[in-house]
Amino acid sequence: MKELVKAIVEPLVDHQGEIDIREVENESSTVIELRVNEADLGKVIGKQGRTAKAIRTILNAASVRKGKRITLEIVD
Repeated sequence: MKELVKAIVEPLVDHQGEIDIREVENESSTVIELRVNEADLGKVIGKQGRTAKAIRTILNAASVRKGKRITLEIVD
């Protein structure tokens, strides 16, 4: 899932080298922590959180295949 998030976020940001994605797995769920440059944070979140919501929707659809719940946290 890290690769999926990276593929979605890379074209959105100006500082691709500063993308940091970590997966924290539990028994029934996975939390993906996304860190980007502070200047790119607004681009990843989007107006009224629409971009972040779209990324979470894609992850939710992809997580059905794995049978695990996947949550995206955008960390500043």
